Amino acid sequence: MQPFRFFRITAIAEAFSWTGLLVGMFLKHVTETTEAGVKLFGPVHGTLFVIYLVATLWVARAERWSPWRVLFGLGASIPPLTTLIFERWVAKRRPAAEPVAATA
Repeated sequence: MQPFRFFRITAIAEAFSWTGLLVGMFLKHVTETTEAGVKLFGPVHGTLFVIYLVATLWVARAERWSPWRVLFGLGASIPPLTTLIFERWVAKRRPAAEPVAATA
């Protein structure tokens, strides 16, 4: 798998897991109805958080990101849903991909 594709998938998955965890925390602490959301999405988000950090370092090395871009990419993992914003920002600034060969 290509580094950027892996990065993109993990950035999106990490954001979804953040959303699930936020809903779980709302249900646990605000409505006080259930802890199931936190029990489910806590470990899932923790795992995806670490995978996102690894994916960010992998794509940063493969695409020779500047230290500032790497720092912002790693920092995007902390506020909720910021990995989506960072992924979109990076995708717009990537060099054009090589053209796909036409099939006959």
